[in-house]
Amino acid sequence: MNANMEKPYAVGIDIGGTNTVFGIVDANGSILASGSIKTGTYEKAETYVDEVCKHLLPLIEANGGVEKIKGIGVGAPNGNYYTGNIEFAPNLPWKGVVPLAALFEERTGIPTALTNDANAAAIGEMTYGAARGMKDFIMITLGTGVGSGIIINGQMVYGHDGFAGELGHVIVRRENGRLCGCGRKGCLETYCSATGVTRTAREFLESRTDDSLLRAIPADQITSKDVYDAAVKGDKLAQDIFDFTGTILGEALADFIAFSSPEAIVLFGGLAKSGDYIFKPIQKAIDDNVLPIYKGKAKLLLSELKDADAAVLGASALGWEAKSRL
Repeated sequence: MNANMEKPYAVGIDIGGTNTVFGIVDANGSILASGSIKTGTYEKAETYVDEVCKHLLPLIEANGGVEKIKGIGVGAPNGNYYTGNIEFAPNLPWKGVVPLAALFEERTGIPTALTNDANAAAIGEMTYGAARGMKDFIMITLGTGVGSGIIINGQMVYGHDGFAGELGHVIVRRENGRLCGCGRKGCLETYCSATGVTRTAREFLESRTDDSLLRAIPADQITSKDVYDAAVKGDKLAQDIFDFTGTILGEALADFIAFSSPEAIVLFGGLAKSGDYIFKPIQKAIDDNVLPIYKGKAKLLLSELKDADAAVLGASALGWEAKSRL
């Protein structure tokens, strides 16, 4: 990340299923200006890119103009680093293959690189957060889905096609697994995402008869935050939901450790902020299931980056290295 003085800034754009956040970042990881729009409002990718640029370009002008920007980095679901395309993203309004990096570069004239949102968060964590100085770690993002970014020997693992590291779609339950948005059954994200937690809550409330604060909320409106709030108040059923979720995630992480022997696993996202309610069962399941040669080696860490900042910072780190596509 060698920003020269002529181009001292990079732009980071994080595209989520609900919101898109963008910012101008300097070489120290300070966000100088930022903004956001709703992602789902725009049925056409072209209209969406126009809208982002309508908000972003004035910020760029206010910070010295386009000539001060080294590059734009974009983090997006199903973003392909090699092609600059978003490909068949289930949680975005635009279907099929969308040449997003090229669209941004055409509108702004600034070199643009793109990767998936979890990879962007991993790069942000390695550059500015809990994984500073680490060469081997796995980033797990616990949001609407479960994303992951794998760093080995200091390099992001992209695989031959740009899509390596979809750990949220590792199947963790072969028998009677939950249906996933990808069309298969039993994927990790159907259990350990924020959405997975609400599914577990509904199942527990239906199959159990014990009292719970969650019974006061309509079943289809329960959020993972509601489950956390109930757990803090001593609600046994809510605490059991966290135990169930953390155990499944810990079992999966024990397997992931066997693959790349990471120095740390960094958890990011709202669910990761549930403290001991989620960390204790994860750690116990790792310890109970990991191969003895790895026992006690991989640290389980909470991301040190603020939710909005992490993805923007990670995406911006890509921007420093962006090469022109035009």
